[in-house]
Amino acid sequence: MAEKIKCLIIGSGPAGYTAAIYAARADMKPVMYTGLQMGGQLTTTTEVDNFPGYPNGTDGTAMMEDLKNQAERFGTDVRFGLVTSVDLSDNEGGIHKVTVDESTEIEAETVIISTGATAKYLGLESEQRLIGGGVSACATCDGFFYKGQDVIVVGAGDTAAEEATYLANICKKVTMLVRKDYMRASKAMQHRVNKTENIEVLFNTEIDEVLGENVVEGVRAVNNQTGEKIDIPVTGVFIAIGHTPNTKLFKGALDMDETGYLITKGKSTKTNLPGVFAAGDVQDHEYRQAVTAAGTGCMAALDAERYLGALE
Repeated sequence: MAEKIKCLIIGSGPAGYTAAIYAARADMKPVMYTGLQMGGQLTTTTEVDNFPGYPNGTDGTAMMEDLKNQAERFGTDVRFGLVTSVDLSDNEGGIHKVTVDESTEIEAETVIISTGATAKYLGLESEQRLIGGGVSACATCDGFFYKGQDVIVVGAGDTAAEEATYLANICKKVTMLVRKDYMRASKAMQHRVNKTENIEVLFNTEIDEVLGENVVEGVRAVNNQTGEKIDIPVTGVFIAIGHTPNTKLFKGALDMDETGYLITKGKSTKTNLPGVFAAGDVQDHEYRQAVTAAGTGCMAALDAERYLGALE
């Protein structure tokens, strides 16, 4: 027999936990399945310094534990598990059927999707080992910790250019590594990079290895045309080659943009299906901050509450 619930939250992190807090306080008795990475992307960040309410900063994992405890205090049923298939209704007041871990059946009146997005990395062993130790995929999250230091940005698009110019205001020097002999960023962003004195762009250049045992001490870069290798001493490496929204599960059911981000209606969190809402990085490719994710989590719970109220 399938378990019948009012509100199912798929995915944890700031969006999911905030949605859970609001849904629980509205007596929607939410059930959350956290996914395999309980707490989401923030659990890979050592320090969070820009989330309101933490004047001395906090650890990413600790902050997610705080949010989880707050959600549970109001009655959220937080479960470790992975949603493996969905059958979403397109009828107003319809029941959405979800399978967890390929075995547990859930029937939900509302579904809040907060599965987030996964940062793309280069895949180097040394890079993966030093994530949280100087390797980051978010300059606005972690850039502050490298004030007055030398850093590297990897990437050639608008995101990489934006991260480089942001870091240039904080750091002593920013070196951009571009794999090809040109940048993909818009002309306006390229002009900003070129006009910033403490940004150096190295074309046809890739990271061969991130140097350092426990923290980043530099990178070994290679020119992919000549094969020449150079060591660049830096304390931070920012990978800006994009994100992949975790929406594969919903392809064919929910409207997405060309890169796979869920499309929501206007300023709401409503998807194209009644009773299905999206919050956090799964529908936000522009800001991608913990605080904005939390804000849309709040919105999703309010939208779900109003949806159920209108059915009565």
